[in-house]
Amino acid sequence: MKKWLPKVRLFTLFSFMALLLAGCGEPFVSALRPAGEVAKMQYDLMILATLIMVIVMAIVAVIFVISLVKFRRKKVGEDKIPKQVEGNHTLEIIWTTIPILLLLVLAVPTVSATFKLADVKAMEGDTRDKDAVVVNVTANLYWWEFEYPDHSIVTAQELVVPTDEKVYFNLIAADVKHSFWIPAAGGKLDTNTENVNKFWLEFNSEKTEEAGGLLYGKCAELCGPSHALMDFKVKPVPRADFDQWIDKMAAAKDAEHVPANDVATAGEELFTSNSCISCHAINPGEKRPTAPSLANFGDRSSIAGKLEFSKENLKDWIKDPESIKPGNKMTGTYDNKGLSDQDLDALAEYLMGLKIED
Repeated sequence: MKKWLPKVRLFTLFSFMALLLAGCGEPFVSALRPAGEVAKMQYDLMILATLIMVIVMAIVAVIFVISLVKFRRKKVGEDKIPKQVEGNHTLEIIWTTIPILLLLVLAVPTVSATFKLADVKAMEGDTRDKDAVVVNVTANLYWWEFEYPDHSIVTAQELVVPTDEKVYFNLIAADVKHSFWIPAAGGKLDTNTENVNKFWLEFNSEKTEEAGGLLYGKCAELCGPSHALMDFKVKPVPRADFDQWIDKMAAAKDAEHVPANDVATAGEELFTSNSCISCHAINPGEKRPTAPSLANFGDRSSIAGKLEFSKENLKDWIKDPESIKPGNKMTGTYDNKGLSDQDLDALAEYLMGLKIED
């Protein structure tokens, strides 16, 4: 027994740590804090299913305890055999009917919600709603591209959507299977390379305000060494603000970016000479299949989807992206090892100036 004691203690410690750490993190990176209609429906279904399971388990546990107490050997004796109920028609009907009723209680709202969530007529063909917001999402190793086809606008890593209305999504993957998931807004949906999956989400304005105006999205399908780092941010804003953002992005398509100072100008030259421009678009009207668009990079809230947005973090990312996000496609595509501190300062100054917000 003594030799097992350290292992038991270690197991208990790790179990306690796992339970403790499970409660850490951002409050709205959880399906248990719904911030939209879809998430609320799915949350209600989880509560219903859990409630049914708890009731069934409680009833079974009570019957089990009663049987242990009432028919324990010490009380009824060695040779006492309780009355057998095998073949009792009444009991057979009861314990056949109850599970069927419980399944119906769970199945009816589940099927109803499934059909409701699958209704994407407002984004298709003759039933298309001209005011509906449609976003084409492309999942890549390990970043996300967001295209607004009605406005010919492309951005990456940060999804801007209007609040309190349905937003429709076309989902596809560029390389391997991924899964699009915004825990606070709704359940995940796979992104495949061979077909487009469609669904809709709704972002509640009050809950978004509680979350500080920013929700979190993740890849929910194991896709490689940096799967856990394949994050993106969601900025739900009022429809008027969303329309203004669209107008600014559209205007930026026809405007030439002018660096703010000499350092940023030097960074622009480095950006071009190091062939960064061949992988990254800086115009919101252009797409690159190889790397995220940087058209409004200066407006983002994070670097590489995971680092706090700061000049130092940006310099660290440019200098050694592999140490931050292993397996990313940026590693080895340019001479990052040959960049001096002055070069890094210039590139960071230029990139942080790529913005469309005032």
